Amino acid sequence: MTVAAILAGPADFAGWRQAARGLVAAGLAPAQVEWRVAGDAPTLFGDTPAPPPPDQPGRFTVPRALLGLAEIAIRHSDPERFALLYGLLWRLQNGEAALMQVATDPAVARLEAMAKAVRRDAHKMHAFLRFRQVETEAGTRHVAWFEPDHHIEEAEADFFVRRFASLRWTIVTRRRTVGWDGEALSLGPGGNRADVPPDDAVEPLWRAYYGAIFNPARVKPNAMRAEMPRKYWRNMPETFEIPRLLAEAPQRVREMVARGGGAPNPQPQRAIHVPAQPIAAPRVEGAMDLLDTARDPSLALADLRQELLGRGDWPEWATRATQPVFGEGPVGAPLLFVGEQPGDEEDIQGRPFVGPAGRLFNRAMEAAGLPRDAAYVTNAVKHFKFTPTGKRRLHQSPDAGDITYYRPFLLREVGLVSPRLVVALGASALQALTGKKLPVMKSRGTIVTGLDGHPIFATVHPSFLLRIPDEDGQAREFETFVEDLKGAGQQVA
Repeated sequence: MTVAAILAGPADFAGWRQAARGLVAAGLAPAQVEWRVAGDAPTLFGDTPAPPPPDQPGRFTVPRALLGLAEIAIRHSDPERFALLYGLLWRLQNGEAALMQVATDPAVARLEAMAKAVRRDAHKMHAFLRFRQVETEAGTRHVAWFEPDHHIEEAEADFFVRRFASLRWTIVTRRRTVGWDGEALSLGPGGNRADVPPDDAVEPLWRAYYGAIFNPARVKPNAMRAEMPRKYWRNMPETFEIPRLLAEAPQRVREMVARGGGAPNPQPQRAIHVPAQPIAAPRVEGAMDLLDTARDPSLALADLRQELLGRGDWPEWATRATQPVFGEGPVGAPLLFVGEQPGDEEDIQGRPFVGPAGRLFNRAMEAAGLPRDAAYVTNAVKHFKFTPTGKRRLHQSPDAGDITYYRPFLLREVGLVSPRLVVALGASALQALTGKKLPVMKSRGTIVTGLDGHPIFATVHPSFLLRIPDEDGQAREFETFVEDLKGAGQQVA
């Protein structure tokens, strides 16, 4: 028997718990259950309802470790979250009572990672959501736009009720609208950024406050980028002050020292035999990318190219390439594709995806019904890495060090284009975007979260298809690749 377990909402933990009890009591294995949210179209088992929970709820017990993680992880955006939770519950009730203590179990580890991602998303919502004041016929209301990665709106509403209990406010996301009238919460359908004013009369005060508390002697751009991903910058008034504050930081530090403040010890408790180093002003070179998006993104992309051209610390092999190759496509493209590195033809022309793999990619895009000129394409590594052999240049795969060197340029490029979905073409792109060595074939067709918070859709690189020796195998893989591209397109439709 196969059944459909239908939940009231995407984070309906109570509904999942009740349905799971009935399914386990009925002896239905995970493969016999299709989980979906009310309103979703049936995909496999139709609408055969799941059995009701047993009359005696004490027939089996569930470890608190699972329930605690499940209540958080069920808010994750992974469509397989309900099935993952039920699979763990099934195993716990069928001979693996100590399962939750096995941290290396893939399902347990995945659940832990999902809960961690949801907690981090909630932390970002608490820290980076900014209200704008709006005057309405009913009085003053404070409205905010936020872009959570997961289904956290309802769960985090209580935090804002406690913090802003005396205000009337509305939080708008793509999926949900949460409102507070001073007495009760209301939930409604999602909206878009245009529903929220870009600024208000209070914003200059907030920017002035941020400038007043900014410490020029503790400029740490890398830490700022890591803690405050680019997707939140457009909604935070203080971020528009950061370029000016960073540019002024060295002079402000010099003025502080001139007024009599002691310069900080660059290396406290330093060994006596090591010669002391002079105190330098805080480094701000390259720090302007913190607010690249505050300027015209197209101009910021051009500046990013010039920044790489002016670097004197390229990997040794990169000096043999003809030129660095940056991305191509419209700013704001819904889909951004990341390959491995430019090839021989790309290196010569200075454009991405123009070689054999690029032509195959264009053909697959056309077959998938995706306009090639509406997408942005780039590579994780910006120079052609090769071994010269006579008249030919043999491609060399980039190593972890190469990927790490170019990653800051790639992440800034992605942030400036601001796509709705990033598609990682192959292992190098996936590693560059996530910071992890993930198996492409296992990750293929799934969405993971990138280092900068963007959703990453994984698939193979077009060159993989070119290496398949037989025509039938290549044709089959081409069709699979086209289906992957269609899947990515559906995510942004």
